[in-house]
Amino acid sequence: MTIRRAQGIDYERIAVQTHLIHIKEPLEPVFDEYVKPVLQPGDWLAVSEKFVTISQGRVIHHSVVRPGVLAKLLVKGVTKHPDDVGYSDPRKMQVAIMQAGWWRMLFAMIIGATSRLVLRRRGDFYRVAGHRISEIDGFSPATVKPFDEFAMLGPANPDAAAADISAHMGGVPVAIVDANNINVEVLGTSPGFTTDRSVVREVLLDNPLGQNDELTPIIVVRRVG
Repeated sequence: MTIRRAQGIDYERIAVQTHLIHIKEPLEPVFDEYVKPVLQPGDWLAVSEKFVTISQGRVIHHSVVRPGVLAKLLVKGVTKHPDDVGYSDPRKMQVAIMQAGWWRMLFAMIIGATSRLVLRRRGDFYRVAGHRISEIDGFSPATVKPFDEFAMLGPANPDAAAADISAHMGGVPVAIVDANNINVEVLGTSPGFTTDRSVVREVLLDNPLGQNDELTPIIVVRRVG
C-alpha cells in the first residue's frame, strides 16, 4: 500500500497480488478471490493491459516469429531505454509488422524519420503505423516466466473489457492501463468512469503494478480523505 498525490489530492494505491494466470483464463474468478475482499465504496480499479491480453489469448510465442530485413532495419532507429526493452528487439518489431503490414511499416519509418529530423518531433512512426502497435509488449527477459517468451498484443476492445469487469464487480469503475517504466497510457475505461485520465496517469506514473514477478496486475485506488 502506497500513497501518491495527483493534482493536489492524495490517493492510496493497494496492489492486489494474484496467482499467475494462464492463457485464456477467465478473469471473473480472479477478481472474486483477490479484489472483492479489499474493495470499499468509492474505490476504482486500475487493471494491467497485459493481464487482460493474456486472458484474451492475444499472445504470440517467439517460436513463430522470424525477424525479416525490415524489422532488423527498423530497430536501428528506435529510441533505446536502459530499463525497458521497448522496440529494440527485432522479434517485437516483426510482430508489429505482422499487425500493420510491411508497406505501412516502411512508410511509417520514412515519415517518422523525416519528422524527427526536420520537425524535431517524435511519435509519428507509431501514429502512421497505426494498428495499436505501441501497445505491443513482450520478449523481455525481466518478465515473469513463461511470458518472457511471448509477445503480447494490446487487449481487444479495452473499453468493452473494462465494462465487463466493472459489471462483474457491481459497477466499480475500471481503467485498463498500459503502464511501464517509461510511461502510462489509459487504454479503456468502464461506462461512468469519472476520474480524468490525466489523474489516472499521474496516480500510476511510478508504475505500482510492477513489471517483473510481483504478480500485482490490479491496483485498488482509493481517494484519501
